[in-house]
Amino acid sequence: MSYGQGGRGLPQLTLLVRAYCHLCDEMRDALAPLASAAGCTVEEIDVDADPALEARWGAWVPVLLAGERELCHYRLDRARLAAYLAGESN
Repeated sequence: MSYGQGGRGLPQLTLLVRAYCHLCDEMRDALAPLASAAGCTVEEIDVDADPALEARWGAWVPVLLAGERELCHYRLDRARLAAYLAGESN
């Protein structure tokens, strides 16, 4: 699932989730309007569909990634997301 307009030069985020995960639902709901407002895309990946992802991230789901960098897990860190979207490194 993708949110926002996406495109060249716009931020790309990855949300690692699993089915029947209330924290995943909460992060997805909190992230969607922020990503849309920033014009960035969010690729959603089910960790249970990929053994390597499940082994690496399974205990931390949901996880929000910017490339290989973890922005947050369990709950959306709005300050860290805002800093990333503003181009700050943290």
